[in-house]
Amino acid sequence: MDQMGIHYNIWIVLLSFALVAAASYSALNLISQVSHSAGRIRRLWLLSGACVLGSGIWAMHFVGIMASRLPFKVSYHPGTAVLSLLIIMSACYVSLQIVTSSPQRSWRFLAGGAILGSGISIMHYTGMSAMKLEIQVHYRLTDQAVSVLIALISSSIGLFLLRRFKDVTGFSRWKLYSALFIALAVTGMHYTSLRTSILHPQGPQGAAPLLMETDVILLTGISMVTLFVLAVSGGAVFLDRNVLERMAYHDPLTELPNRHGLERYFREEFFRGTAGAVFFVDLDRFKSINDTLGHDIGDLLLCEVSARLTACVGAQGKVFRLGGDEFLIALPDCSIAVAEETAQHILLELKKSYSIEDNELYVTASVGISLTPAHGTDRSALMKAADTALYTSKDSGKNKFSVFDLEMNRHQVRRMSLEKDLRKALARSEFMVVYQPKWDSLLNVTVGLEALLRWRHPEHGIISPGEFIPIAEETGLIVPITYWMLHEVCGQNMLWHTANVANVAVSINMSARMFEGGSLCDVVEEALACSGLAPHFLELEITESIAMNNMEETVAQLSKLRELGVRVSLDDFGTGFSSLGNLDEIPVNTLKIDQVFIRKSKMHSKKAIISNIIAIASNLNMEVVAEGVETTEQIELLQSLGCRVMQGFYYGRPMPVKELGQWFIENTA
Repeated sequence: MDQMGIHYNIWIVLLSFALVAAASYSALNLISQVSHSAGRIRRLWLLSGACVLGSGIWAMHFVGIMASRLPFKVSYHPGTAVLSLLIIMSACYVSLQIVTSSPQRSWRFLAGGAILGSGISIMHYTGMSAMKLEIQVHYRLTDQAVSVLIALISSSIGLFLLRRFKDVTGFSRWKLYSALFIALAVTGMHYTSLRTSILHPQGPQGAAPLLMETDVILLTGISMVTLFVLAVSGGAVFLDRNVLERMAYHDPLTELPNRHGLERYFREEFFRGTAGAVFFVDLDRFKSINDTLGHDIGDLLLCEVSARLTACVGAQGKVFRLGGDEFLIALPDCSIAVAEETAQHILLELKKSYSIEDNELYVTASVGISLTPAHGTDRSALMKAADTALYTSKDSGKNKFSVFDLEMNRHQVRRMSLEKDLRKALARSEFMVVYQPKWDSLLNVTVGLEALLRWRHPEHGIISPGEFIPIAEETGLIVPITYWMLHEVCGQNMLWHTANVANVAVSINMSARMFEGGSLCDVVEEALACSGLAPHFLELEITESIAMNNMEETVAQLSKLRELGVRVSLDDFGTGFSSLGNLDEIPVNTLKIDQVFIRKSKMHSKKAIISNIIAIASNLNMEVVAEGVETTEQIELLQSLGCRVMQGFYYGRPMPVKELGQWFIENTA
């Protein structure tokens, strides 16, 4: 190439194009990581890409200058040369920030291309002004406009192609095309601008053309920039594959793949076979270990569990930690028989003892299994099916596995439907209270009532408490429902007192959730104040598990209620986990014998348990009530053992207010 006495080495020209193309491709490789990142990591990828691209463009400009043989001496202003580097890096960062922002719009790519093209042009003219020449350089406006237009159009095309590969971290031909267009923008603008420039000598020129004399600082700078491009690109690849990828795709505690790793595994590997199995594994009562021994011991236990799961699966599949004590196992090419055998092996291994910091721990697990293609052909469907099967294992006693079937799905769909409707039931006044009498079998009088909640669903009719109460407990809806029930029962009892229909205490079952906030006493006091009911006409029933959970706090709240005058009874006594050594510390008025003992009262062992419960209540100055009484034989037995207050179908079923009024009239007569 020859222009106005300036000669170009074609090989160095090609080298300059290859340099900026390689830098552009490296920068685009870094930018493709942006869509997979967020926050500081995202900004780090953007900054790295902008530095690499800007450095490559800057280096190309000065390599392009060195590609020429000039008939005059050239030197540079280092400060201006560095300024041109900062200009192009800033332009690269802004343009890449725009084109990688969401949502992806065409105007973003055009705006990014315009900023990048403008940055290339400004950097070029700033770099030219850094040159100390023995001649004057004049630019024709129309010719220079063509060179700037080349930069703008080529940059816009190069960045517009970014939408084709913005999520592709590996090789892409579109990424290569984009890099070539950006290289064309830089070299096209540079050499077009130089070729159309007019040079006016200021003094006598030497006879022989000299190789351009470049300052040592500039040569060193270009070399360092080139090394910087290589170092950043290589360092970013190493960081991505060895640090950031591990951080993004692996759980830091167990070093198992996490949810992101799970998504990638299913996308790239799992569905290659014709069949496969997905296991949801959840530890039973893991929270109690965290609460009693601390989270450090809990974390060590999770590490042991993950190691056992990995050993159980081996090379057949992969284990993932989803969070907390939830794990997922993926077994490609797995039949139902192999899946069941693997699940049984997992349960046996996990239930073996763990020795962690001088603590001998035992934990069991529940497992849910889904199979492809029977239960789904995508990750989401398989995980949903396995999760449904896991709930079945939990509900049926834990420490077992269940394989998903359609009946489970129907049950889960109904449960989700009920949960949705339950959130609206209180506002729609769909709840009602029924009352079951407590009867003194010696005096033949009503001595109390138990209030029981019922749900009148507009489509499904009366929903069993055994079905909707667990949902309310799990979702926390039981708290506002119990608030409503307290006000309803206290108000109704006051109406009976005013009308001289009944003058007895009414008991309400309390959930463990009611004790969590520490405001139960305030809520009860408010309900009593609103209704005007005397406190001793209200009784709260708690279970043994409630009494033993955070016993100190529970006893404190129950003591406040007792001081207020509210009665407390211990429901289902004998079936929970309470210690007899703590029974005298719990402020209760009444023990209720669970109906499971009454139904089997003909058995000598059950009869002995009933007798002992009655004796315990008598010795602790507590009253005793027997639940589930249905026959005269049960009544005679209970009377012979010293129990006189009974509750059951023999004396009366749970009745709504209207029926109960008639029942009072009949039984009073």
